[in-house]
Amino acid sequence: MTDDLVSTEGRRGTDEDGHDVIDPLYVAIVTVSSSRDPSSDPGGDTAAELVADSGGRVTARTLVSDDFATIRGTVDRLANRRDVDCIVTTGGTGMTMDDVTPVACEGLFEREIPGFGELFRNVSYDEIGHRAMASRAIAGIVAGTPIFCLPGSRAAVRTGMTELILPEAPHLAGLATRHTVEEP
Repeated sequence: MTDDLVSTEGRRGTDEDGHDVIDPLYVAIVTVSSSRDPSSDPGGDTAAELVADSGGRVTARTLVSDDFATIRGTVDRLANRRDVDCIVTTGGTGMTMDDVTPVACEGLFEREIPGFGELFRNVSYDEIGHRAMASRAIAGIVAGTPIFCLPGSRAAVRTGMTELILPEAPHLAGLATRHTVEEP
C-alpha cells in the first residue's frame, strides 16, 4: 500500500451482506466559514458528536475561511492522510458568492457520487420544503477518500450524517480503497 492512501489495516471487513466496509471509520471534519470560530461551530460540533455516537473516530477537525484555495488545499491534504477514511465539510454550499465549497472540492474529485446530492435534497425537502433546492451538497472520491460537502446548519448536518453519510460511508470507503488491498 502506498503512503498516499488510507491505512485500513485491521479495520477492513465485510458487513452481513458481504459488502466491503471500514470499521471503525476515521473521519475528518472541515468547517467552512468566515464568521465562525472553534467555540461557535454548531455544524462541526454536530458532525463530531454523530461520528462518535456511531462508533467512528474524528481524526482531524479544522475550520477554514470561505476561500477556494484554502478549502481545496485542506481537503486535498486531508484526503491523503493515512488516518482519514472520509471527509465531511460543513458550510459554504449555498447560493452566496462566497459559498465556494462545492466548486473547490468538485475539482479534486476523481469520481463523483451524484446520488448523495440528489438524496440529500430529497430528504431535506421533507424537512424544509422547496428551500432544499438551494443546497449544493455534493460528494465524490479523492485519493480513495469519500468527501461529503454539507450545509453548515446543525439541522442539515444532522440530516446528512444520520440519513446518508454514517450509514453508507464505511461501505463507500471500503469500495474506494479496495484496490489497495493485496488479494491472497
